[in-house]
Amino acid sequence: MVVRMRHTKSKRNRVRSHHALVRGRFITCSKCKAETLSHSACLQCGFYGGKEVIDVFAKLDKKERKKKEKELHAHEQEDAEKGKTLNAEELSHR
Repeated sequence: MVVRMRHTKSKRNRVRSHHALVRGRFITCSKCKAETLSHSACLQCGFYGGKEVIDVFAKLDKKERKKKEKELHAHEQEDAEKGKTLNAEELSHR
């Protein structure tokens, strides 16, 4: 019969130290700011390296296409607004 070895707290904790979850390594898309895997085309907008490689809108029906286009235009407008400065009059209207 085998004698069971004692597992101390330190042994248990050393073993468990390698069980930690690691967050995936994602990058942000330069066009739509969505998280994508590196070295792959963005599934939201279809761009890779500043060029459109997948026509995302071709696979969508009319209702989904309008929604997707609206989201992309909103992102582009936000980026344009970040670059310009606002005066007091424009701030009061917002």
